[in-house]
Amino acid sequence: MKSVMISAAVLALLAGTAQAQVSDDVVKIAVLDDMSGVYADLTGPGGVAAVRMAIEDFGGKVLGKSIDLVFADHQNKADVAAAAGRQWFDVDKVDMVTGLGNSAVALAIQQLAREKNRINIVSGAASTDLTGKSCSPNGLHWTYDTYALAKGTGTAAVKAGGDTWFFLTADYAFGHSLEANTANVVRAAGGKVLGAVRHPLNTPDFSSFLLQAQGSGAKIIGLANAGGDTINSIKQAGEFGIGKTQKLAGLLVTITDVHGVGLKAAQGLLFTEAFYWDQNEATRAWSKRFMERHKNAPTMIQAGMYGATMHYLKAVQAAGTDEPKAVMAKMKEAPVNDFMTKNGKIRPDGRLVRDMYLLQVKAPEESKGPWDYMKVVATIPGEEAFRPVSEGGCPLVTQ
Repeated sequence: MKSVMISAAVLALLAGTAQAQVSDDVVKIAVLDDMSGVYADLTGPGGVAAVRMAIEDFGGKVLGKSIDLVFADHQNKADVAAAAGRQWFDVDKVDMVTGLGNSAVALAIQQLAREKNRINIVSGAASTDLTGKSCSPNGLHWTYDTYALAKGTGTAAVKAGGDTWFFLTADYAFGHSLEANTANVVRAAGGKVLGAVRHPLNTPDFSSFLLQAQGSGAKIIGLANAGGDTINSIKQAGEFGIGKTQKLAGLLVTITDVHGVGLKAAQGLLFTEAFYWDQNEATRAWSKRFMERHKNAPTMIQAGMYGATMHYLKAVQAAGTDEPKAVMAKMKEAPVNDFMTKNGKIRPDGRLVRDMYLLQVKAPEESKGPWDYMKVVATIPGEEAFRPVSEGGCPLVTQ
């Protein structure tokens, strides 16, 4: 009896020690995203809803401590994002920040999180610099990147005969990265790049840019932009009759973009995604719960934010602490398996490697109901979809 009592006391002490290793007696998660601008539909409030779902599904507590959620609008400005990050890390004691839909924002926060020894998990931004020259021991790139988008869509388009390209590119880190990665894929597949034009973020008028693209004579106009810019590009291209002689390739398209454009204008569009809500029973079941809460279908970015949050919380539980180094070790050690990702692996450079999917927008008569917009035409294995770790130039990786 005495030995049992001692064992129980030791177990209680160990449990108390594990709980005591949660900083400030709370695990605090932050979502920093575009809540009202050009990317709000594919990230923003829906991302907050997804992270909140993950916290609730985990049980609202980890290691006996509450899980708190805060969020802010970065307004697609790196300085605004950095100010929010400093407040969160220095004053509010945020442990992990996710979302980060804007490459300039994500790169700024990744650097800040490294300096402050906090964790950042990027779901929304796409720049491959996040796992390349700007990689961080505290940062993960979760959902997709420009290399994967380019690999899927660029290769498919050239194989289908689209061997000359002109790019319409958002003029900041994301657009530049997407254009460069796609151009490399096009050339590797035997195609040619005839030129490019860069437009300001969230511009309402694409007429001059589209006229340059039309005048190039390229078979494919690659849209190296996203969100509202992609929607406006496609709509205005239709007004110029571009679709009759040239094809558009959406290099970052989400279901909310297709919804904004409409099936009639978007039908036949090929693009690459990490997730589609109607893939299987598991994706449909999760998406149904999301849609009941948020009213829109989930984008891959929002689904990714749920998965990233769940994986983070499981790692905190496994580590017995929210100390960043210990948590990151557990996150990289464990495979990622959820409704979105099967047997995903996190590489030393912070890249989560998962399968990607080539999607095609249905014709209006093919759609059987609300949000029935796309079909999966090919699966791209993760090892093929993402840039080899040896080519990224991440200083953390021993070549």
